[in-house]
Amino acid sequence: MIGSTEILVIGGVVVLLFGASAIPKFARSIGKAKKEFREGLNEGEAEVKAEDSKK
Repeated sequence: MIGSTEILVIGGVVVLLFGASAIPKFARSIGKAKKEFREGLNEGEAEVKAEDSKK
């Protein structure tokens, strides 16, 4: 398990590598990707349920 110290070190390295202005952009893109992934899963589950109800 990653501790709080490791998270702070990783965060510091990310800030040094990419700059503080790029972090919100990365966070937004990760959030959008997560949302699209969930929507895709929900659509897939709905299709499977629709197929099962037709049988």
